[in-house]
Amino acid sequence: MNFSSLKAMQEENLSRGGLQITVNTLQQNRPIPNASITISYTGEPDSVIEELTTDSSGQSPVIQLPTPPLEYSLAPSEIQPYSEYNIQIRAEGFEPVSISGTELLPDVTAIQPVKMVTQEAGPFDRVVIPAHTLFGEYPPKIPEAEVKPVDETGEIVLSRVVVPEYVVVHDGVPEDSTAENYYVRYRDYIKNVACSEIYATWPEESIRANVLAIMSFTLNRVYTEWYRNKGYDFTITSSTAYDQKWMPGRNIFTDVAFIVDEVFANYLSRPDVRQPILTQYCDGERVQCPNAMSQWGSKYLGDQGYSTIDILRYYYGNDMYINTAEEVSGIPASWPGYNLTIGSSGSKVLQLQEQLNAISEAYPLIPSITADGIYGENTQNAVRVFQQVFGLPQTGIVDYPTWYKVQEIYVAVTRIAELN
Repeated sequence: MNFSSLKAMQEENLSRGGLQITVNTLQQNRPIPNASITISYTGEPDSVIEELTTDSSGQSPVIQLPTPPLEYSLAPSEIQPYSEYNIQIRAEGFEPVSISGTELLPDVTAIQPVKMVTQEAGPFDRVVIPAHTLFGEYPPKIPEAEVKPVDETGEIVLSRVVVPEYVVVHDGVPEDSTAENYYVRYRDYIKNVACSEIYATWPEESIRANVLAIMSFTLNRVYTEWYRNKGYDFTITSSTAYDQKWMPGRNIFTDVAFIVDEVFANYLSRPDVRQPILTQYCDGERVQCPNAMSQWGSKYLGDQGYSTIDILRYYYGNDMYINTAEEVSGIPASWPGYNLTIGSSGSKVLQLQEQLNAISEAYPLIPSITADGIYGENTQNAVRVFQQVFGLPQTGIVDYPTWYKVQEIYVAVTRIAELN
């Protein structure tokens, strides 16, 4: 969408989308305070429309910017349903970062993550976010069997379904040896793919169904070690012909991120099949895919009030079930099985308090607390601030998404990831 079109759109309607920029170091995932940010229209990058500064948590305030009307993202359209912005980030001691094509949809908030490297590490490549798969031109998926015949081929497979800490994404078709491999945290990968493949303005049940299909597809690649058994050194590709679209550096939407954080340990299965199902899908408008999920079709079923499992069974059959992985890799200890709140006590509360204190060293907005194993008001307040910093509902209660977000951030700030 060019600059003049955006200006006209701004004058003709009041649709707005939220945008927040989060700035962290690449090496240690620590927040960068006082980073200066300039935002411009993609069509006119030298015309600055906003200037922002990050806080102690490396976050900018959430601002509202013009977007196309909501209805453009609720049905296939030749008009681009999202607006695009350029973002420039500078911070003392770090290489500047330039991002082109950050996507904004109406009535939802976009989070643009930024990773900065020190000046000693050399220049940082510009991030260019390509067109969304529902709007741009991408090759259709090559049909595959949903269950891999591992017994017949002799492939080595994992003994149980495990949610990995990382996936290795090959940014191209499998045989392209010049394409770069990226080490990506599993949940960040799922959020990126979901925001690249569907619109965050869709009904919640439709988003949830698509997220589950994306996760099951990914975990099938992990479980069967599909590409490694073919001699490659990656988990999955970013090619829509072979896998799912992943875009380096793209923004995510909070509505999608919430759902991924709720269901990230789940996958889809059939009776008497151990491996996660390779749940293929396509847009259902430009490309048809028999026996697979239509993305636009799933949106329309959500409009009609279909539940998540009903949407999935509509496309994949009535013997499709939502299952849970046996293990989450890279996590210090598992979910206690119940919410932690005022009055809770014991080892899980103590673990939570110690981890929050470790996180507060990197994120000083989060207050340090006494690690005594008793969930009192100070712990509740620290949890509430943590939830605020990391975009979770600010309840002060440690539910499933909050527990695993604490684990994720704790791991990120207490060790340098070997795979960075």
